[in-house]
Amino acid sequence: MTKDATDLLQAAESILAPWAKETMRPEPARADVVIAPQDVVPAATALHAAGWGFLTAITGLDLGVEAGKLEALYHFCEGPAVVTLRVTLPRDNPVIDSVCGVIPAASFFERELSEMFGVTVAGTPNSDKLFLPEDWPDGVYPLRKDFNPAQLR
Repeated sequence: MTKDATDLLQAAESILAPWAKETMRPEPARADVVIAPQDVVPAATALHAAGWGFLTAITGLDLGVEAGKLEALYHFCEGPAVVTLRVTLPRDNPVIDSVCGVIPAASFFERELSEMFGVTVAGTPNSDKLFLPEDWPDGVYPLRKDFNPAQLR
């Protein structure tokens, strides 16, 4: 018997309850669970150990210079259900631990998060550039809201 999205989301929310600061249901088959940066590895480990879904992406979100914050979003899918771990980071020194010890395939996403948003992923096994040329200037992150192409001249 296949579980529906509601049952799957309830199971994920139960697994993540020890770390959840807030849980939202922005859409019927989706849950956003806000966690602290230090909880990303334990939360990902708990989902993995429970056999709940798989990591489909890690994306960054720039909340703007005024807000002084970035978010790292860890998207897990199980059937029709999507759970996103939302981690708020300070914009001036964003650091988060790597989940590659639990999910080795996360390396690709961690490299993108670092390169495009300037998030330091501590302990990632590969921090080589992914998309940008080797001569790209340090401290210039193309997916941040304050990126200006003039910075490349």
